[in-house]
Amino acid sequence: MKRFPIYSVTLLLLLLFIWELAARSMSELVLPTPIVIFHTLFEGIMGGYFTPHIIRTTSEVLLGLFFGGLFGFVAGIILGEVPFLRKLLFPYIIASQAVPKLALAPLFILWFGFGMTSKVVITALICFFPLLENTVMAIKYTDKQKQELFKMLGASRWQTLFHLKIPAGMPGIIAGLRVAVVLAIVGAVVGEFIGGSDGLGAVIIASQGMMDTPLMFATLILLTAMGMVLYQAVQLLEKKWDKRFIKETEKK
Repeated sequence: MKRFPIYSVTLLLLLLFIWELAARSMSELVLPTPIVIFHTLFEGIMGGYFTPHIIRTTSEVLLGLFFGGLFGFVAGIILGEVPFLRKLLFPYIIASQAVPKLALAPLFILWFGFGMTSKVVITALICFFPLLENTVMAIKYTDKQKQELFKMLGASRWQTLFHLKIPAGMPGIIAGLRVAVVLAIVGAVVGEFIGGSDGLGAVIIASQGMMDTPLMFATLILLTAMGMVLYQAVQLLEKKWDKRFIKETEKK
């Protein structure tokens, strides 16, 4: 198991070496070398250029993830518990997700302005569906035998929901959260592409206009690092939940 990080680092170094060789035979405008990109990234971080943009994009991602995830989780519980509502509303929810959010972004900016609100709304809408889908499936497909046992023990519907269905379905719900975390960054950047002068997405558009390819790559590295940090945070949450669930199961 300890060798896997070594293999990953070795592969990364090999890819960077190949990239360096390939970039030396091209114009910096087409493909800058990794050294130039990291130099641009280092200068931008140390000089404070990236700081306000990182704060802006991170705020949009976290707020959109919070509101979209919360609404998706609550709606998933309701739809999972009430089959009538699930059959009535799910086709419309699927239809809403079929509409590309990039096409809706100009409309949201028209409604909510060029500030942070429009980006948070776009991000929340993108994060909403993974949590909804996984929560509905987790509630809907809870072990029937365990549900019958709770019923025989006189548990109410609320007790069954909070003590059986949600805890048992938490691995699937957290899996939806992992997907939502990655999509949250996509939502925030898409909103910044369409309108706004702040955020890492706006930096990418600005670097395209200035034909500053190293700055564009440096910004992409920051977005990638942000996504990996958030993804690892969700994985840490999942591990803590698994340990807690195992301990509670052993006590019972």
